[in-house]
Amino acid sequence: MTPELTMLGCTLVLALVQILLPALFRTRETGTAYNVSARDGDGPPVGKITGRLQRAQANLFETLPLFAVAVLIAHVTAQESALTLYGAALYLAARVLYLPLYAFGVPVVRTLVWCVSIAGLLMLFWAILFAS
Repeated sequence: MTPELTMLGCTLVLALVQILLPALFRTRETGTAYNVSARDGDGPPVGKITGRLQRAQANLFETLPLFAVAVLIAHVTAQESALTLYGAALYLAARVLYLPLYAFGVPVVRTLVWCVSIAGLLMLFWAILFAS
């Protein structure tokens, strides 16, 4: 398996973590009985950290399909290169850093880290569209 595919696999593990974390925090807020119920009624307001974790999850899910498809295109077309390797590494590293920065409410740096993840995506796009 190529390093890019390994990083894609690691990103999928990160996605699972980002599904579980807000669920765990929300269960702490509402209790297990509410969590396992049909939740027909509104629960208590979402807590600050739970809300941040939910937003970080949504943010990851906006770009994860782009990352996955770009890595798979690079692999299927045998266009893996230093550019795809560094692009995938930048994306994964930035997404890992983004989660705690968002959870702890760190402004500015969080946005800069997000920009690094986008730079990684752009590197992948460049490699599959323009590099031969």
